Amino acid sequence: MTVFVLVAGAFTGPHVWRDTAARLAAEGAEVHAVALTGLGKRLGDPGEAIDLETHIADVLAVIDSAASGRPGREIVLVGHDYAIHPVLGAADRRARSVARIVHLDAGMPRDGVPALAAVPDPSLREELSERAARKEQPAVAGELPPPARNEWSRWGSTAGLSDAALDGLTALAAPQPLGTLVQPLRLTGAVTAVPVTGVLCTGNGPGIEMLQMMVDVGDPALRALADARVPFFELPTGHWPMLSCPVALAEVLIDAASGKGRRLASGDDARPPAHLRPFLLDVPERPRERTGNTDLYLPDGPGPHPAVVFVHGGPVPAGARPTPRDWPTLKGYARHVAGLGVVGVTLDHRLHAVTDYGIAAADLADAVDRVRADPRVDEGRVALWFFSGGGPLTADWLAAPPAWLRCVAANYPILAPLPGWGMADTRFHPVRALAHAGDLPVVLVRAGRESAEIAATVEEFLTEARRCGANVEIVDVPDGRHGFETLDPTDEAREAVHRAVGSVLARLTA
Repeated sequence: MTVFVLVAGAFTGPHVWRDTAARLAAEGAEVHAVALTGLGKRLGDPGEAIDLETHIADVLAVIDSAASGRPGREIVLVGHDYAIHPVLGAADRRARSVARIVHLDAGMPRDGVPALAAVPDPSLREELSERAARKEQPAVAGELPPPARNEWSRWGSTAGLSDAALDGLTALAAPQPLGTLVQPLRLTGAVTAVPVTGVLCTGNGPGIEMLQMMVDVGDPALRALADARVPFFELPTGHWPMLSCPVALAEVLIDAASGKGRRLASGDDARPPAHLRPFLLDVPERPRERTGNTDLYLPDGPGPHPAVVFVHGGPVPAGARPTPRDWPTLKGYARHVAGLGVVGVTLDHRLHAVTDYGIAAADLADAVDRVRADPRVDEGRVALWFFSGGGPLTADWLAAPPAWLRCVAANYPILAPLPGWGMADTRFHPVRALAHAGDLPVVLVRAGRESAEIAATVEEFLTEARRCGANVEIVDVPDGRHGFETLDPTDEAREAVHRAVGSVLARLTA
């Protein structure tokens, strides 16, 4: 028999598992929804300090009870959100008793790192970090109040939740003991022997295809998961699937318990990773000049020529090789426009994590200044072309477009901070910046088979464009995927590239 031990995330308790637990039980499983102290379990002593170790002990008690005197039962621990921390802590101490750990829309905590590192809200992270640095006793000092009904999105996407479910989530929420967030997780390493499955909620973060891209560009943590052949599942919903799609979640957990799931391809596979496959157009070589982090692909003639600066996405690990300016897509576009009489520019910027957008923006601004100062470039006719995770960098240019900026283009871009980033109030929010763009032309290349979380930001951007009357042209690639230039070398995709390039160059030469 499979025994599911379900542990809910921050502010929530066993009640959120009701429908999922009922379906698991109907399928013949034994189910235990853990009541964590302060989040469904009463304090033994009103003055008791609650920290991560308290919650680890709560999970251990359920594991020991389920395992006692009943051999042959496979215990599957399911940790949602914050709960992956006490789940891993308990599994590390009972590795021989646990058959599998399921990360349900949860991160990959490491030894010595507290749960606050995964808190989406950066201001809250900073506050708790300062409190921990002053060696306060947050387990005694207080609790973190639960979100109000309109604040849950700061902790994860509420996509898929009905009004009734959101009302119930809010009404039954409990304060989170601060000590559970600031006490570091301590692992001996025994937990690494326990099989792991990941369940991704694609309305809240990346899906499997996006993870594969991150593996391909060299993310070390995800590469380790690919090498270990960790299986993954997707659920097309937000951060609380036990409330938005409880039956589908139960079915996924049953499959996860048996070791099913889709595995990421490791870097040892014979075929090149998607981003290093050939560009879909057969583009002739062009002269290239490399200075610092910037490459110029020069057209024939002395100039000055208009220029297009191609801005890669990310985050890209600092150690990724080759670096983005040598990826076939960026080189392909730059060579292509150079052949049409325009300087093509590629650069490497330092977007290595979602916290690096400010650094990347400074890198881009510096590169643009240097390009415009080149005597072979017409400083008054420049376009910026963004890709994927570079999309948030458009916000600065949309908010205050300079006179020399003739066009902004974006391929399969992220156009609003994703729910798990904790960047809702950042300046890197193109949707909010668009109303200030005036008549600046925007060419948006939209992939029809885009991931749900990115597609939602594009639709939000287009809704705002209609509201404010922005000058946005859409180039659709109906069967194209994210990164279609190397993934989908079809006639449809080639035509889209020609149309997008034509639209951008028309703005530069007008």
